Amino acid sequence: MDYQAVLEEVADFARPLIGRGQVADYIPALAEVDTGQFGIAVADVDGRVYGVGDWERPFSVQSISKAFSLALVLAEGGDRIWERVGTEPSGNPFNSLVQLEYEHGIPRNPFINAGALVVTDRLQTLTGDASTTMLDFLRAESGNPDVSFDAAVARSESEHGDRNAALAHFMASYGNLDNPVPTVLEHYFWQCSVEMSCRDLALASGFLARHGLRADGTRLLPRREAKQVNAVMLTCGTYDAAGDFAYRVGLPGKSGVGGGIVAVIPGRCTLCVWSPGLDARGNSVAGVAALDHFTTLTGWSVF
Repeated sequence: MDYQAVLEEVADFARPLIGRGQVADYIPALAEVDTGQFGIAVADVDGRVYGVGDWERPFSVQSISKAFSLALVLAEGGDRIWERVGTEPSGNPFNSLVQLEYEHGIPRNPFINAGALVVTDRLQTLTGDASTTMLDFLRAESGNPDVSFDAAVARSESEHGDRNAALAHFMASYGNLDNPVPTVLEHYFWQCSVEMSCRDLALASGFLARHGLRADGTRLLPRREAKQVNAVMLTCGTYDAAGDFAYRVGLPGKSGVGGGIVAVIPGRCTLCVWSPGLDARGNSVAGVAALDHFTTLTGWSVF
């Protein structure tokens, strides 16, 4: 596969859509991001990486971090996390309180905000420092020691995080958090504030294409648990548009309101695309189109 040629064709296809959509202006630190940016990278299972456009420019990963925190919880503590969070698509906004109340404090899946808070809480219990544990992992897997938090984004999210605080307190009232709510929120906001490029994210998520093997060949997850992460990404990874994403793209994917999307082709490669303009459901307009075109060109999907 000539990845470079494919990516260039994908970028040409997506170009008319770059700039469409809106940035996540409810997070003030993201409100001023230029929607005219676009990058895409692919990393094969051997760690070779290719990219076009703004593929080496760091951006805020936001909810993409949830896939890594889930993997680290499974690696550290096994599958007991599934006693505290479900694996079903939500069909509701990612910060819904109504659904959480209906289901008695058990989040529908680990990629809505309530579920990610439970996962962060568990990672904090297992490691004593959830956010630094994730940062260290991302630096190691991407091979980039400069991957870091964006303090301005973390502060912005904290100052405008009332809905997340409400979710956390509600779950705490049902006994579904072990750590103090302020601790869980702090680590959650730091995780979402990590800045990475398409290159970094494509490499860092490579363990999901390698069925649980890290970049150095050691095993992070058993094959079964790597499959679980990919499965939940496929059904729940793109907010309440997961069905449409599976229909169009046909790959496990995790998006973030920073405009990034990570996608996995097990046994072959991982992709990351970034374009900050979001559709009404919080997914990158140009990013979804680019991944759709990539699978059309290559014929690769999980189906």
